[in-house]
Amino acid sequence: MKKIIVILGMVLLLTACSLDAPGTKKSSQEKDNENNQNIGFSISTLNNPFFVTLSEGAKEKAKALGATLTVIDAQDDAAKQASDVEDLIQQGVDLILINPTDSAAVAAAVESANNAGIPVITVDRHADSGEVLSHIASDNVGGGELAGDYLLEIVGEGAQVVELEGISGSSAARDRGEGFNKVAADKLAIIAKQTANFNRAEGLTVMENILQGNPDVKGVFAHNDEMALGALEAVEVSGKDIVVIGFDATEDAVKAVENGRLAGTVAQKPELIGEIAIETAVKALKGESVEASIRVELALIK
Repeated sequence: MKKIIVILGMVLLLTACSLDAPGTKKSSQEKDNENNQNIGFSISTLNNPFFVTLSEGAKEKAKALGATLTVIDAQDDAAKQASDVEDLIQQGVDLILINPTDSAAVAAAVESANNAGIPVITVDRHADSGEVLSHIASDNVGGGELAGDYLLEIVGEGAQVVELEGISGSSAARDRGEGFNKVAADKLAIIAKQTANFNRAEGLTVMENILQGNPDVKGVFAHNDEMALGALEAVEVSGKDIVVIGFDATEDAVKAVENGRLAGTVAQKPELIGEIAIETAVKALKGESVEASIRVELALIK
């Protein structure tokens, strides 16, 4: 009987020794797992140079900070974006960055992440509802005003102008339009407002149609450079003297400004927006406080 008791005592002692006592050092693998921030990024489209640059800025900063970043292209499809965010939730990412295709439609995806206890940061475009830790974007309203002031300066008060709008429902389209109309509503004759969905091909087609019924147009403000460059093609084919101003300062647009074809473009800093998004995400995951709204400076290139 004594032998059995001794053996049981030794087993219990060995078992106790195998358990981590309070303060015991964790393995290097456990530390790596704790320190590795796993971030998901649902981006509206990678078929636009602006968002490609934004994505690249985020990837480089994530690499520099030792965070794991998964970027998913929503292809300008709100339903796909919702599905993509659900996939990221199922993967168990620590934080989700969302560049919404549609600010209203994305709300359900944000709320799904909220319910899963995963913090959300919006980038470039905001979400209409849901709990968002931080929003990082250019001052789109201010940029629209910059474009409006410059167009007014070139064409003069009372001139007929066109506004090519971005994707209906996106905060960028709403904000840029708001800024532009603060200037243009009372001083310019906006004879057409039509969406071309931030797309170059659509910008060309829409502008061709507008020019057919409005021969006296003097200027165009497009909510992004892709639409502006499409509109510019239509203007050049028409042979009319019409100035076009875009938004984003993509490489193609800046070259067009330098060549005297495009009147100007409002310069955002997509690479910097991507970098700040990752920096903010990493800070949040470390338990540090972050600003609810972070504005990235912009300027007019002309």
